[in-house]
Parts: sequence; structure tokens; C-alpha cells
Amino acid sequence: MADIFGWFWTSALLVIAVVLALVLIGIYNRLVGLRQNVNQGVADIDAQLRQRHDLIPNLVETVKGYASHEKETLDAVISARNQAANGPISSADEQGLRVALDRLLALGEAYPDLKASANFQELQRELTHVEDKLAAARRALNAAVSRYNTGRETFPAVLFAGMLGFKPADFHRLDDSEKGVVDQVPSVAF
Repeated sequence: MADIFGWFWTSALLVIAVVLALVLIGIYNRLVGLRQNVNQGVADIDAQLRQRHDLIPNLVETVKGYASHEKETLDAVISARNQAANGPISSADEQGLRVALDRLLALGEAYPDLKASANFQELQRELTHVEDKLAAARRALNAAVSRYNTGRETFPAVLFAGMLGFKPADFHRLDDSEKGVVDQVPSVAF
């Protein structure tokens, strides 16, 4: 009888250990997938910012031909673009670039020939398209962060996420390890 009882407890402990291992593997794999979605969101934003930064020199060159005496505005756009492109993603740098771009695009209103330029119109359309994709990428990142944090904080994952190395993702500020770096393109010289 003692042998049967010992065998039962040994089998029960083995079954519990296997089930626990399977649960841990499932939790780990799910959290890895959710974390990858967050990383993909960061990469998508980085790609959109790179597209924006690549369009700016072309836009400035187009405007330069029509509004050469607007050097201050053009210099401000190039300076803001270089500041945003020189390092990790910074919302302050990107905001400064957005303001400078708005000033540059406003020049189209002051110069009818520029506004009528097919090149300027196409660049303006491309920039609007990039801005729309950037906004969508930011929304997708926030959704991915929400799913990841929810997955990390739900039971039973909450019991194991910390010890498995899964830290919460932040909606407002990207962790240094998650920040993309925007490649530089040649600067436009006056």
C-alpha cells in the first residue's frame, strides 16, 4: 500500500511539474510575441521618421528656388531636421521639426508660383502621407504597448513576468533599448 501511495504522490508531483513547465513556456512565448509587437511599433515609427527626414532636403531645395530671401525659414528647417536626425528619437526634436516644417509649408501660400509648382505639391502630398502614416504608427505602438502590459500584468503571467525579465513598456517615453536611431541623409548647404 505504501508503494502505491508513494507512486501516486511521485506521479502527481511529476504531472504538476510538467503542467507548470508548460504554463511557463506558454506565458514566456506569449510575452515574447507581445514584446516583439512593441519593438515592431518602434521600428515602424523609426521608418516613418526616416521618410520624413529624407523628404525635407528635397522640399527645402524646391522652396529655395522660389523663395531665396526666406533663408531664415529654410535654415530653421534644416537645423531642426538635423537636430531630429542626429540621435535617438526625441519628441522635443520632432516637435521642433514639425513647427519648422509648418513654417516652410506656409511659404507656399506666400509664393503663388511655388504653390503652383508640381514638384512642391508632390513633396507636400508625400509629407502629408508620411505624417498620416506616422500618426498611425504611433497609434499602433500605443496599442501594442497596451496589449503587452496587459498580457504581462494578467494572472498567471504576473507571477512570472518579472522573473522572466519582462519589464513594463512605457507609452510616453521609449526605453533606451527600444529607441530607433534615425539615419542621417546628406545635409542641404546654402
